[in-house]
Amino acid sequence: MSIQPYLFFDGRCEEALEFYRKTLGAEIQMMMRFKDSPERAKCPDGSAPPPEKVMHACVKIGNGSMMASDGMRYDGKPSFQGFSLSYEATDEADAKRRFNALADGGQVQMPLGETFFAKSFGMVRDKFGVAWMVIAGQKQ
Repeated sequence: MSIQPYLFFDGRCEEALEFYRKTLGAEIQMMMRFKDSPERAKCPDGSAPPPEKVMHACVKIGNGSMMASDGMRYDGKPSFQGFSLSYEATDEADAKRRFNALADGGQVQMPLGETFFAKSFGMVRDKFGVAWMVIAGQKQ
């Protein structure tokens, strides 16, 4: 049994997945657009979603995975609140590289630095609004 986050990007899913491919080495394992669905998708108001938008995607990042979609809103302003995704870097240099890449266009919430529990830890909200905690060199 596992728990996987499922993120809705409100029309920016493909852009977000490409960003995570470049910044975190994400591998898109599967992506289905609304036009490829065997059943016609409907928005809550009864309209059809844009055919080119992402209906469902599975993404692998390191040893973990997440799912993503454009969802049923297309204003490009997703709202991610109440959680953070955690990226366990291979070492301090990897943490710095990944943290800086996630921060590009985003907002640093806690600068990357040494803490009592890790050689390198920082918190950042990326340009899509997803909160990340980047950690490397966990201390005992």
